[in-house]
Amino acid sequence: MGFVKTKEELDRYFDLSIREFPGAEILGIMYETEPDLVARVLPPPLEPAMEAWALSFIAHYPVTNLGPGYHEGALFVRCQFEGEVGNYCLSMPIDDEARMHNGRDIYGFPKKLANIRLTREENRVEGSIERLGHRFVTLRADLMNKMDQLPMKLGPTFLFKYSHSAELRRGFDGPVSLVRQRTEIEMQSFEMGSGEVVFQDSPYDPWSEIQVKNIIAAYYLISTNRMLPGRIVGQADPQVFLPYSFLKTDFVGDFEND
Repeated sequence: MGFVKTKEELDRYFDLSIREFPGAEILGIMYETEPDLVARVLPPPLEPAMEAWALSFIAHYPVTNLGPGYHEGALFVRCQFEGEVGNYCLSMPIDDEARMHNGRDIYGFPKKLANIRLTREENRVEGSIERLGHRFVTLRADLMNKMDQLPMKLGPTFLFKYSHSAELRRGFDGPVSLVRQRTEIEMQSFEMGSGEVVFQDSPYDPWSEIQVKNIIAAYYLISTNRMLPGRIVGQADPQVFLPYSFLKTDFVGDFEND
């Protein structure tokens, strides 16, 4: 396991083209937000879908086929690209550094290290995420109904891969690629109930920007998830994309107080 990988190590790595997460525990809340908020955070060529929906989740993956398990959260908004409806990932906190770089470097998931908690006591499930002194989201669900199948399909995830300019100019060192990625979900149990999303303002993780207008669904899912290989399906105009390109960076305008 040196700096330069052997053929055997490369073969072993690339043979795991499907990332598997058996026994995943996911607390998710889908909610309606304001259409103008979704439109404002979607980089072209992504466009708003008919529904101004957002999805936030907090998950525990007990084990993966890449190594030990970890906790993760995410915030998505509904979108479409060339007529296909999917979800754009705005943020994906994670509590394990070793698991951060695969999704971040390969697909473009905007991952940052965070403290993440997920607990269940009888029918109450609660999770929270905290970074840099800010607990910026808490999710709660009171579960009431078990279901035999998932009520809807979420569609693919859309992400962007890019590299900011090494010359520290306003631009990138190559194209801004739009990535489409799908995850298969093999359900083991699915429970629904009433839910609550509590946002607190954070300059580093502005989830509160995607305001909650109405809770659509609150659920607790146990499943085996399989992340499939992604593919590049388009490109963004670099200058148009620049303001959207700091999802992986703790960018705060008041640098004197940083």
